[in-house]
Amino acid sequence: MKKTLFFLLFSFFYAGILLSQVEYAPVSHPVYEFLKRMSLKEVIKDYSSASLPLSRDRISKYLFEAELNKSRLSNVDKKILHDYFVEFSYDIKRNLSGSYSLFSAPKSFDVFNNDKQKYLYAFADSNATLFWDITGYVNQITSTGDSLGDHNITLGELGTRIRGTLFNSVGYYLRMSNGQKIAGDQSDVDFSLQVIPKLNANTKYKYEQNNFDTYEGYIRYATKNEWLSLVAGKEAMTYGFGYIDKLFLSTNTVPFSFIKLDLEYKALKYSFLYGSLKGDSLGMDIQYKNIATHRLDIGISNAVRFGFWESIITADDAFNFTYINPLSFLRSADYNAGENQSGNINNALMGFDIEVIPVKNLSAQATLLIDDLNFSTLFSNEKNGQVANDNRFGYQLGVMWSDAFTLPNLTGMIEYTKLDPFLYTHRTNKSQYTNWGLPLGHNLPPNSDEIAVKFKSNIYNRLDATLTYRHQRSGNEIDLNGDTLVYNAGGDINRGDGDVMTENNFLQGKRTDRDIVQLDIVWQPLRQYYLIFSYKYIYYNLLYNSTKLSDNIFFGTVKIDF
Repeated sequence: MKKTLFFLLFSFFYAGILLSQVEYAPVSHPVYEFLKRMSLKEVIKDYSSASLPLSRDRISKYLFEAELNKSRLSNVDKKILHDYFVEFSYDIKRNLSGSYSLFSAPKSFDVFNNDKQKYLYAFADSNATLFWDITGYVNQITSTGDSLGDHNITLGELGTRIRGTLFNSVGYYLRMSNGQKIAGDQSDVDFSLQVIPKLNANTKYKYEQNNFDTYEGYIRYATKNEWLSLVAGKEAMTYGFGYIDKLFLSTNTVPFSFIKLDLEYKALKYSFLYGSLKGDSLGMDIQYKNIATHRLDIGISNAVRFGFWESIITADDAFNFTYINPLSFLRSADYNAGENQSGNINNALMGFDIEVIPVKNLSAQATLLIDDLNFSTLFSNEKNGQVANDNRFGYQLGVMWSDAFTLPNLTGMIEYTKLDPFLYTHRTNKSQYTNWGLPLGHNLPPNSDEIAVKFKSNIYNRLDATLTYRHQRSGNEIDLNGDTLVYNAGGDINRGDGDVMTENNFLQGKRTDRDIVQLDIVWQPLRQYYLIFSYKYIYYNLLYNSTKLSDNIFFGTVKIDF
């Protein structure tokens, strides 16, 4: 045992003087869920999910720490850890012994190897690395029900991905793909846009009804130990502690282009981001729409973490140095820019969140999002000239329980979210907190609340099942004087106009309740080959007209990723 430990420690510290992989692992990677559980189990220290993604080098260090403490893990978690050790084998060992490269060894044609990480091509020397992969899937989507109707559509996508690190400090990443409607008519395409909202961000698919393409790519510079990093590109990111969904920055929209600065010293981490968004105003394209954000994370201890976040959305302004200053308070900077005299051109938001781990296997988080704040009307919802609805808040409380009910490999989460009317929106209808009309924050519409419960079981290392239940309440339009006047009740994230027409009452307008049950099963019969099944049931109770509807949606996916 001592010899094994010495060998591992030696390998780790020897690797530290060689090439570090500073490119990210995408936020969609399941390794983050594993690391979160390892943190709650006290197997690894100092892990935080408040700002993702992380570099592959940092992830490999967490995995190595888990390996040193794997005696505390269940048999299934040990096998999951082994799988990640293979996938991140170069990042940990700094050699390609755990990899198979098709173009480097074409004679073996070992594309079904179950013990090595497979690549089209892998290269590494003392100055550079390059990993080239192929990705693809075929997805069958079917629906039955009252709202969506009966539909069948088959989508396929084939893509490629390259990544690597140059001279120990510059990471690069590019993923590009092209998709195709394999089967289905125009009504099925319209159906797919409803059940996969991100497809709305693909103009070619939306209007040509046939092809779609996507890409992400960036260059990242990082110093040793990553105390400073600079990123320019397009990649999905998240901010916040939310366990089931996040209020600040989520993956509910497609990635956008940005530049980003990260500074980190001991318990402090600071991030600045300036990016370009796709905007519209009630169907009219906005030529320029930008976002600036600041995020400060403070690790008070392994058990307590605190965060502050702020953001501003600007429109009709191609570029402004006012918001690219990484050390400023964005709301004050906006007012002092001299271009926002009415205080109603740009959309400023800020928030606070905290996560506490009171005991092993259990964590709790609380998040407050402030969209607008007017102390003179803080405790009043009455309509008063132009100051109605000036106070808009989002609240979230969540609990995560690893080994829930003392069952190994079962993780439970419960989260309550409340969004005030007109949260995320803006009166000009130009500066909504959206990208391509999709929310940058929580997926819940404003003027709504939700209680969500989620259980995920790692049945064995390459088979997991996730069951999610959501109960949602939402308010939308308000009918006044019969049906002659219809006012916006603040339930549409893309409409912020009309917020001074009525009093600010939560769940005002036409009330709809939704119950959503979703089951997701992911099976990896062979390394990097996936079978994915999803089923979603949605029940609508339209209380404003006593109508009840329900829909069933089925997803079946065959996927490769190597």
